[in-house]
Amino acid sequence: MKLGLNLGYWQRGADDATETVLAAERLGYDSVWTAEAYGSDVFTPLAWYGARTSRIKLGTSIAQISARPPVTTAMTAMTLDHLTGGRLLLGVGASGPQVVEGWYGQPFARPLARTREYVEIMRQVWRREEPVTSDGPHYPLPLPGGLGKPLKSITHPLRPDIPVYLGAEGPKNVALAAEVAQGWLPLFAFPEKIAEMYGDSLAGAAPDFDVAAMVLVVISDDVRSALDGVKMMLTLYIGGMGAKQRNFHADIIGRMGFAEAAERIQALYLAGRKDEAFHAIPDELADGISLVGPPGRIKERLELWHKSPVTSLLVMGPRDEPTLRTVRDLVLA
Repeated sequence: MKLGLNLGYWQRGADDATETVLAAERLGYDSVWTAEAYGSDVFTPLAWYGARTSRIKLGTSIAQISARPPVTTAMTAMTLDHLTGGRLLLGVGASGPQVVEGWYGQPFARPLARTREYVEIMRQVWRREEPVTSDGPHYPLPLPGGLGKPLKSITHPLRPDIPVYLGAEGPKNVALAAEVAQGWLPLFAFPEKIAEMYGDSLAGAAPDFDVAAMVLVVISDDVRSALDGVKMMLTLYIGGMGAKQRNFHADIIGRMGFAEAAERIQALYLAGRKDEAFHAIPDELADGISLVGPPGRIKERLELWHKSPVTSLLVMGPRDEPTLRTVRDLVLA
C-alpha cells in the first residue's frame, strides 16, 4: 500500500504547509494532494509545494471539471507536470449541483457523460497526435458555426499519459473511473464494505488501477474525542454539502448501510439543529471511515484497510513530523 498526505483546501489565512510537505517527502510519503471547493483553487498550492520538493508526487483531489474547460485543465496539468519533472497525478471530478450551479453558474446535468468527454479531450491534448476535436454535446471543439479551427498544442508534454484519477462516489461513476482513468479517489471509504459496494464497478479496472482512499487520521488516547472530530466533519458533509434533493455524500452513507441515519442527519442539519445532527451520527460510521485512537488501535484497524481493494491511503489530519512518522510506520510496517 502506498501512503499519501491529503492537505485539503488552502484556507484560513495563508496556511502554508510547506514544512509539512517537506517532512512528508523526507519520510518517504509517495504523494501529497490538494483540493478545491468554492474558495482556493487546487493547482496554485500544488505548484507552490512542487517548487519546494523534488520527489514526492503531486495530486489534485479534486480539480472540478466545471471550473475550467477541458483544454484549460490539460494545459495547466501539462505545464505543472513539466515544471515538476513528471510528478503530477491529476484528479478530476464533477463536484455536486450546489457548487456547479451555485458557484460556477453551469448546469449539472449528465455528469458521467461530461466527465468522459472531458478526459478524452485532455488526452487528445497530451497525445498531440493531431489537432484537438470533439463532437460531443458538452465540449464541442471547435465551436460549431464559429471561426475557430482545430488546433494542436504548441507545447510538447513531458508525459503524454499524465495519470488521471476520478473523484467518484456512485457505482456508475466508479465504473467510469475503472474504464477511463488510472485511479479512483473515494472521499468516504468503509474498508469492510468497499468490495461489496463497488466490486462490480471495479471489475474492469487495469491491474495497476490505484484506489486512493482519503482517510482522517487522529492519533490520540482519547478515542471519544477523536471520534467526535470525525463526526463533526461528517455532520457538515452529510448535512450541508449538497442540496436537500441531491446530496451525493448522504447517498454514499446510505449505501454503507446508514440510510436512515443519513436522512435524519440531513433533516436536522437543514432545520438548523446542527448539534442534534452531530449526535445522530453513529459511532460505527465515524470509526469505520477513519483511523482514530492510540497507535495500537490504529494498527489493528489498518488490517481492514490492507485487506480491502485500497492501494493508496491518503491521510488527512497529521501535520507535524512526529505524527507523520508514526503514521508512516503504522501504514508501511
